[in-house]
Amino acid sequence: MTQSPTEHVTWLTQDAHDRLQAELDQLSGPGRAELARKIQAAREEGDLRENGGYHAAKEEQGKQEARIRQLIELLQNAKVGEAPPDDAVVRPGMVVTVRFTDGETEHFLLGSREVSVGDLEVYSERSPLGAAIVGKRPGQSASYRLPSGATVSVSVVDAKPFTG
Repeated sequence: MTQSPTEHVTWLTQDAHDRLQAELDQLSGPGRAELARKIQAAREEGDLRENGGYHAAKEEQGKQEARIRQLIELLQNAKVGEAPPDDAVVRPGMVVTVRFTDGETEHFLLGSREVSVGDLEVYSERSPLGAAIVGKRPGQSASYRLPSGATVSVSVVDAKPFTG
């Protein structure tokens, strides 16, 4: 299966990028050093088979390393600060309004859930809804399948670049 160029790109605001970079710097620097101290201190308590503190610290280390890998990948593939073109084509970085077949509308940012934008809901372009509408224009419809197996149809109403 060929992947489109936008599948690996994550659109981030400059604020979100800076926040994620600071988190990565903390976790991969002082955070790693602190966990290493916790593990060493727990190791010095004796028998590792019955040492709850040691096992908890090792589990925390595993979670932290997974988050570090996630942040590295996210930041390497991020497109920062540039809003997409204002051509009404749905793509990451756009604020999209869709209408469901029951007449209800939903207004959201298509992008990374790591982007915090107040009350505006964020949907990933890899989510079923996001993947269905990428490349669509206002007036075009798309369908996607829910985990339950039901199919949902939506029409794109509007797509504008997110400006922060």
